[in-house]
Amino acid sequence: MAFDDGFQRIGSDPFEVPLSARDRWRRLRGQLPAPVTAWTTYGADGTPMGITVSSVLIAEGDTPSVLGLIAPMSDFWEALCVSKRFVMHVLDSQHTRIADQFALRYPGSPFEGLDFSPSDYGPVLDDVGIRARCTMSSYLDEGYLLLVRASLDEAELAEDPAQPLVHYRGRYVTVGPRRK
Repeated sequence: MAFDDGFQRIGSDPFEVPLSARDRWRRLRGQLPAPVTAWTTYGADGTPMGITVSSVLIAEGDTPSVLGLIAPMSDFWEALCVSKRFVMHVLDSQHTRIADQFALRYPGSPFEGLDFSPSDYGPVLDDVGIRARCTMSSYLDEGYLLLVRASLDEAELAEDPAQPLVHYRGRYVTVGPRRK
C-alpha cells in the first residue's frame, strides 16, 4: 500500500534510473522491507543535523548495538565524526514528512517546521515517541556506504503499539496493528 501524506513533492526523483538499467543488487535490497528511522546529531558548530536511515539493525548483547548504513559524503556523517553521538528516532506511519525532510527531498533544513528539544546526544524530535540515544563505536566501508555501529545507551519506547514506517520498493508503507 502506497502512503500518501498529502504533501506534494518537488518534481520527480532526479536520481531515479529506469528499471531496466538499475543495479540488480539494489533491486534485491528494494525487495526487503526496511524500518525507517531518522538519526540526529549536532555539527561542530552546534547546528542540528539529521539523516533518514532505512538500513538499520539492532544487535542484542552485553552492550546492545545499532548498525546502520549511511552515506559517507553526507553532512550528517561529517557531524557524527565530531560528536560521536546521535539520537535514532523510529518513525511511525504519521512521520512520512519527517522521513522525506531528513532524506533531503524538500529544500531547506530538515528540521524546518519540526519541534525538537536539545540533548547531549543530538536534537530530540518531540513528535517521535520511540527513540534511542546512541554512541558511535566504529564504522566500516561497505560498498558505497558506511556501516556505522553504535552502542544503545538509552531507549524511550511508546506505550501504544507503533505502526512503523517501512521502506519497501521505493515507497513508504506501514505495518503493525491498527490504532483504535
